[in-house]
Amino acid sequence: MKKLHDKPADQVKSESGSFNALMQRRAFFRYAGATAAATTMILGFSSCDDDNEEMMPVEPDTVDLGSGDTGILNYAYALEQLEAAFYATVVDRSLSMFSQSEQQIMQDLKGHEGIHRDFLKAALGSAAIPDLEVDFSSIDFEDKSNILATASTFEDLGVAAYNGAGQYLENAGFLTLAGKIVSVEARHAAVIRDLISNGTFSDSANNMGLDPAMMPADVLKAAAPFIKTKISANNLPK
Repeated sequence: MKKLHDKPADQVKSESGSFNALMQRRAFFRYAGATAAATTMILGFSSCDDDNEEMMPVEPDTVDLGSGDTGILNYAYALEQLEAAFYATVVDRSLSMFSQSEQQIMQDLKGHEGIHRDFLKAALGSAAIPDLEVDFSSIDFEDKSNILATASTFEDLGVAAYNGAGQYLENAGFLTLAGKIVSVEARHAAVIRDLISNGTFSDSANNMGLDPAMMPADVLKAAAPFIKTKISANNLPK
């Protein structure tokens, strides 16, 4: 049987690097899981009341996100529904094309996004929008590169969405919740980017070291090809 010192130096270095990367990813997911669990405390003290603001009309058969804190949380809830559905599909249809460590990452991502979705639904209560119908027909779930590219798009979009809309939350508890979720989403984005190309985890930041921010209308426009349900953000900040 060959021993470690019998292996070529470059092979040992490669295996060591892979092991260290795996350990870092496991540490990340422990952190992310703890962060997700901590948000349950916020939901215990916060509830989303209907906002008494004058609402702009929406088209028939269109889901209106609402206004104020309710609208912002429904906006986040819509995006978390999209991400949760995506990773559930990946785990259900495409898991075998990933390595063992990558499979664990995909399963963890599915779990985290499901937690985010359920947390927001609980926070919204009766004000929550209905379940959205997604459209993943443009995604090739038999192509690993396409799956990872889509995952990167969704994660970066989620981070930009929270960064852009979080400033409009008035309830301190909801702002804390959004801050915790976006920190996890940013780590998701980094892990996916690293799976695509090792060492590129920070490439989404601008030259000031900051993640991008987008307004709701721009985010929903980017997400629209993947959501069959019509969504209106007319009552959210422009």
